[in-house]
Amino acid sequence: MNYPIWQLDFSGGGLLIALIAILHVYISHFAIGGGLFLVLTEMKGYREGSQEILDYTRKHTKFFLLLTLVLGAITGVGIWFTIALIAPAATSVLIHNFVFGWAIEWLFFLGEIVAILIYYQTFGRMERRSHLIIGWLYFIFAWLSLFAINGIIGFMLTPGKWLTTGNFWDGIFNPTFWPALFFRTFLCLMLAGLYGFLTSTAIKDEGFRLRMVRYCATWLLAPFLLFLASAYWYVQSLPEGPKGWLLNLDATLAPYLTFFVWGSPILFLGGLLMVIRLPQTAKRALAVLLLLLGIAYMGSFEYIREGSRRPYTISGHIYANSILVKDLAAVSEKGVLASAKWVSKDITEANRMVVGRQIYNIFCASCHSIGGPIRDIRKLSAKYASVYVMEGEIGGQGKLIGCMPPFPGTEAERNALATFLVEGLQGKKQPAARAQLITPPLPPLPFEPDSSEYILLAWNSLGMHCMTDADSYFSILPPGNTLQAQLIKRGPIPSVITDGVILSYRVEPGFEKPADKVDFWKYLPSLYGTSKPDNIGLSDNGLAGNMTPHAESKAFVADKVPVVPYPDAGGYMPYPSFTIEARDKGTNGLLASTRMIAPVSTEMGCNNCHGGGWSKGVAGISPVPTKDFLSVHDRFNKTTLLASAKLGKPVLCQSCHADPALNAPGKPKLLNLSAAIHGWHANFLTGRGAEACGLCHPNNPQGSTLCLRGIHNDAGLTCINCHGTLEDHALSLLVAEKKAGKKGADRLMQHLKPRTAPSLAEIKPRTPWLNEPDCLTCHVNYGPPETDSAFNVWTKDGSGLYRNRHDESGSIHCATCHGSPHAIYPATNPYERERDNFGPRQYQNNPYPIGANKNCKVCHTIEMEVEMHHPNSLNMMRNTRE
Repeated sequence: MNYPIWQLDFSGGGLLIALIAILHVYISHFAIGGGLFLVLTEMKGYREGSQEILDYTRKHTKFFLLLTLVLGAITGVGIWFTIALIAPAATSVLIHNFVFGWAIEWLFFLGEIVAILIYYQTFGRMERRSHLIIGWLYFIFAWLSLFAINGIIGFMLTPGKWLTTGNFWDGIFNPTFWPALFFRTFLCLMLAGLYGFLTSTAIKDEGFRLRMVRYCATWLLAPFLLFLASAYWYVQSLPEGPKGWLLNLDATLAPYLTFFVWGSPILFLGGLLMVIRLPQTAKRALAVLLLLLGIAYMGSFEYIREGSRRPYTISGHIYANSILVKDLAAVSEKGVLASAKWVSKDITEANRMVVGRQIYNIFCASCHSIGGPIRDIRKLSAKYASVYVMEGEIGGQGKLIGCMPPFPGTEAERNALATFLVEGLQGKKQPAARAQLITPPLPPLPFEPDSSEYILLAWNSLGMHCMTDADSYFSILPPGNTLQAQLIKRGPIPSVITDGVILSYRVEPGFEKPADKVDFWKYLPSLYGTSKPDNIGLSDNGLAGNMTPHAESKAFVADKVPVVPYPDAGGYMPYPSFTIEARDKGTNGLLASTRMIAPVSTEMGCNNCHGGGWSKGVAGISPVPTKDFLSVHDRFNKTTLLASAKLGKPVLCQSCHADPALNAPGKPKLLNLSAAIHGWHANFLTGRGAEACGLCHPNNPQGSTLCLRGIHNDAGLTCINCHGTLEDHALSLLVAEKKAGKKGADRLMQHLKPRTAPSLAEIKPRTPWLNEPDCLTCHVNYGPPETDSAFNVWTKDGSGLYRNRHDESGSIHCATCHGSPHAIYPATNPYERERDNFGPRQYQNNPYPIGANKNCKVCHTIEMEVEMHHPNSLNMMRNTRE
């Protein structure tokens, strides 16, 4: 952070260092194993009295010298050059802490150079014993060079006690020093055989060629089992962090680990093939192929080792973005621009993009490229729809996704970086204002206050039923609105009628055939383990039918009516209407009729963070975000949801995660669905307000649903007044899951801090859908609100929910008079102002709750002076409107 940045776009993200380092490591390991190969092969020639072997050894020495001293030395210098420019802070740490170690290694390397030059120049001209001593000296110097380098390389992955002691020897003899030393030593011997294939297959005499090729095969095959054993020892010596990347088959490392695992037997089999008699051209080609396979094998190992350090360059000491772990808190407090050199110090509207690029260079360029093959940030950021959601992704780094260091910048710096990524790289602009939402008004049905004997009031159990219409991939909520109604016989003492009548319902024209619009019925067997005729819901209700009387609740119910927001005429309409009729069971005479809204939305904003657009223009979950978040789930949870969906077997989320909304028990060790979803996303959307809720739920100000449309919304209240901020909301769910002994809760909670409650200890646990905010928290004794926050005071169970609660007489549902949740009268519908207020308009000619402003005659037919339903019910309406 305090060094100038070597700006590499295409070749950034470690590509340049990877190409140089892998080639160097492949050659340097051969320089060690090949040195022993030379001296032992020379001894073999003397022992067998074979001039052919000695001549071969001399030619191999020339190849060895040119490769290791020329290309090996050049790439070695290249490593120092590139790491000093790409990761100068980490390089400085290595130099300052191990200057004595580097000096020793360079001394050993000088010994190597002198020894191999003498060995080659005096081959056949020096006394035999002396020449072999020179050869042994070369190998000893080479292996001691490995000894020293191995300690420093291992230190970067497993610094061990050095983190607390700072002691040179603790750094060198770190936890993986010995297993890595044996691992690399055996690998050196194997590479000596691979390189030997290249020169031995060039021998012209067939008999001698076969003899030497088999000799080289011994070098590859003999140490193989010891090599694998040392690899196992190496893995077991890793601390939990790096070991977790490997054993959990992290998706970014899995291809390389798979290649390494399968490459081992392939190399072994290749060595066996070299033993048998084959045509020279075939053997030569196989030798080249094995040599290329060897460099890929070495590259996969080095990539795994490097990747296992994430998010550090030196584990536990310095992050990949060059910030020391001990300095993270200070940088977070001051901000990036105040802490870094070589950057602008202020962010203005004019320089926001430039500063965003500077912050990218500091924090991202060491691991990411722009348009290159290594972790291309342009591809990775393409799915984020706006600067706002990209800010969330940046803010969530280092929390649940351990491969990334935390972002320590200020909100303004995070915004600048997000602006560069979204607007600078992707060319995306801020979302345009939504189109005006209009639908023709529906007049209320007739009512004669002087002569009508009955009134019929209806409501939806939820203010907005969200449904997922990506059934070929997954399902969270099926199409299924629950319609409820009460029939009241008017009189001085009104009565709720449930006997001797039939209540029917029917959807407005154009919504009768949802099966033509969504694939729900096609995938029912896989998702819900059942089959239903088209247009019939999970409770065997269609888009028209009779409601079921519930004597206990004194209401009629049509459960899970499968209405969808897609009319036959096309487009999106999340507020289809239903006509409810009450008829005499004996005569079929019409007693009363009314209209109601069955709000249903598919505007679930998965595409904001997971890419793609809407499947139905302004709503609907398209395949692009679906595939993305299923792959993310598979990556972090070792599931196969995407593969299963592609095979035509989509999954119901509640088959694993408990959810009272569907009475789904889930798997006992897993978090319930609400806790898992809110807990995960809260880590990325910390510090936000109600706009964070609108990213997923259908209340985005730029969206086409705007589900919060009741009096509370008109009064300026938002989601967080009742449910708390996203962090609060998530913690209330996670605390309950933690108390239930579910281990996953701790992981999601560890970075979350309550914002509404003073401390985590004061967050009251709750179960989703059952323990919800209580109206009486604000409206004490049913009076005017005494506070604007209902968070952390929950209903005892489902019976206390507003949608299930009755008045104090136990006869009338709260929703009968006040309307559906989130659409409390007077509601303002975004498509047509009065669309939610059918009942009040029909019976009172105003949008206010039934009986408001002392209009008790609606039901009682007389003026009332006694508050029968609840205290303060005879107060005048405060929130009136024109």
